[in-house]
Amino acid sequence: MPELPEVETTVRGLNKKVPERTFIDVWSDWEKIVKKPKSFAQFKKDIKNKKIKKIWRRAKNIIFDLSDGWSLLVHQKMTGHLLVGEWGLHNGQWKPKKEGPLSDPYNRFLHLIFFLDNGKMLALSDARKFAKAELWKAEELLNSKEFNSIGPEPLDKNFTFKKFEGALGNKKGKIKQVLMNPEVIAGIGNIYSSEALWRARIHPEKNVAKLGEKELKSLYEAIKKVLSLAVKLGGESFSDYRKPDGSKGDFDTERQVYKREGQKCGRCGEKIKRIKFAGRSAFFCPSCQKL
Repeated sequence: MPELPEVETTVRGLNKKVPERTFIDVWSDWEKIVKKPKSFAQFKKDIKNKKIKKIWRRAKNIIFDLSDGWSLLVHQKMTGHLLVGEWGLHNGQWKPKKEGPLSDPYNRFLHLIFFLDNGKMLALSDARKFAKAELWKAEELLNSKEFNSIGPEPLDKNFTFKKFEGALGNKKGKIKQVLMNPEVIAGIGNIYSSEALWRARIHPEKNVAKLGEKELKSLYEAIKKVLSLAVKLGGESFSDYRKPDGSKGDFDTERQVYKREGQKCGRCGEKIKRIKFAGRSAFFCPSCQKL
């Protein structure tokens, strides 16, 4: 699933390619991907002739600020990613007009395509069809209950250790689950919670209430560092995620524990283990991260 670094990479890539462009049409072979308004025909009508002013991120949501006070929200969910390029329809399938990164097999699941006024296209590729697009009045979106329930942004300059400590205060449960709760901290998922906990030498099942100040400070620093590094490297592409130009991110060279079960820990040489709880996997080093 694209997490904060992948979504941030997408936003930065889109901001170089589509601002000041205008939507002239939209196509879909999976109209359920549009959740708001309920009717795809209405969505198509409303978004036509809207100009993209800027693109930004809140947690894992990508928000396009549009003309006339509208906002387009896209959540990529598990396997979705936004692409910018040019495609042609051949035998019922969209094919890139030029050879290159867009030809990557993971970029072929195009289910929503926006046609722009400069001849380019903004496409959503999503193998499992879990992604969503919603068209909102901007003020309504910003004041929505769902939007305002999101926790603080961990890469925000105002996200101090004190705010981190406060976000975890009075929380119960295993630290990995708490970190992945978007109402506690925005944008951290399975990959980067595992990576940050390894860097902080904290077992994923450790109870939040039992973390001392030293451990909390280590975890705070680890979260900031691993997310910043992942953004710098363009995110993680060992699975479906690709950048807007269709190319892979480079964080895979830095992945220490996630999906490395049975491999040696890069710090101590012990074999990485995987455990399951709450329906999710946690990867950790049993030597470096003791419970």
